[in-house]
Amino acid sequence: MTAATDGAPRTRMWIPQTNPAVYKALVALQRASSEGVPPDLAELVRIRVSQINGCAYCLHMHLTDAWAAGLDPTTVGMVAVWRESPHLFSDGQRAALEMAECVTRLGERGVPDDVFDRAAAIFDDRQLGQIVAVIVMINAWNRLAVAGDYPVGLDERVLR
Repeated sequence: MTAATDGAPRTRMWIPQTNPAVYKALVALQRASSEGVPPDLAELVRIRVSQINGCAYCLHMHLTDAWAAGLDPTTVGMVAVWRESPHLFSDGQRAALEMAECVTRLGERGVPDDVFDRAAAIFDDRQLGQIVAVIVMINAWNRLAVAGDYPVGLDERVLR
């Protein structure tokens, strides 16, 4: 762990301090990826991806953001089982969550055509590209937070 005496939180690695150019580029990409994506949809995607990746740091941050934005707590709480509770999610939310799962778990299958086609039937090309960008960004943040052992409750946005 890094020492907290230098102003950085106690983590294995603190990208905002150790790699500021990379951090600033990621923040800029984060902003660009979110443009035009409804905040509730973006938060549901970020929550689901963080669940899949086991990133408690990001999951806590995005649960807090979702509740602060007024998303229904029941819907937010059911994101992990969205397939079993389809009445809580719109067609667009279900399509985005399905894409989030496939893009996050690329593996050998990649993103199946039927999954992509369902999303493309709901979102135009730009919207779908933005949703995929949101998915890519939260995967990047998850990997940094897990690798750096970022603690739950810390929010680097407050420390900038």
